[in-house]
Amino acid sequence: MEDFIQYTVQGLSAGGFYALAALGLAVIFGALGVVNFAHGACYMLGAVGAAVLLGTFNINFWAALVIIPLLMFGFGVLIERLLIQWLLRLDILYNFLLTFGLALLLVDLVKREYGVSGLPYEVPPGLEGLVTIGSVSIQKYQLFVFAFSVVICLAVWLLLTRTRVGMIVRAATEEPERTRALGINVGRWVTPIFGFGIALAGLAGVLAAPFRAITASMGSNFIIVLFAIVVIGGLGSILGAVVAGFLVGLVEAYGQAYAPSFSQLVIFILMAIVILVRPAGLFGRRQEAV
Repeated sequence: MEDFIQYTVQGLSAGGFYALAALGLAVIFGALGVVNFAHGACYMLGAVGAAVLLGTFNINFWAALVIIPLLMFGFGVLIERLLIQWLLRLDILYNFLLTFGLALLLVDLVKREYGVSGLPYEVPPGLEGLVTIGSVSIQKYQLFVFAFSVVICLAVWLLLTRTRVGMIVRAATEEPERTRALGINVGRWVTPIFGFGIALAGLAGVLAAPFRAITASMGSNFIIVLFAIVVIGGLGSILGAVVAGFLVGLVEAYGQAYAPSFSQLVIFILMAIVILVRPAGLFGRRQEAV
């Protein structure tokens, strides 16, 4: 039972990275219809950016949690204005190929600048060591990541459901055609929505920096898992992305503990089961699966 609790906390911690990044990916897909294959590379840039801020400018982890998402938001706005917007009216495959090429470019640029061995990043002061609850010892940083991810997801949910701007964004994300029919200019929200999604990916990268190896290729497997999460939760579903993110984190942790040879395979088995039972995903609508 002690081991099971530790694996559960580990899974919820990893699920925090997945939930934040998948939330951004779901928002982008819902509003723009863009399959953003560069999302994993943006997650990697968040982690690399945190390491650069610390190593070059002595800017700590707490400041990076604010600075990196703002920088990634600006980067997302720039990419959408320069590249994405010109292909929005074309087949979805064009933007997929564009973002795939962008991901390759970003990975190669980071490799050229920082190599392939990885960048160092220590656990921030105050979050080192273990917390002992009864006979169970849990890493402080894992608890922090889980709690912080839940707070951010709740904050995003409140923003999307309790403010007028959030309701417009949510409508543009989940029902863009009906939103246009109501006279709302969805196009003006496209750029900030894309930037917001990229900012969430960068934030997930900052959280991952003290926890995972910071390398140029760290987003390659990450993006594959993210796509599985979005499919499990339902394409374009904001709630589905968050719930599926934490669910996949748990499944991955249990798989690594009890069946390490099949830990990644278990995720896609889960995806296959969900698709068979609910083709639109856990929280998706039927028309989204057509």
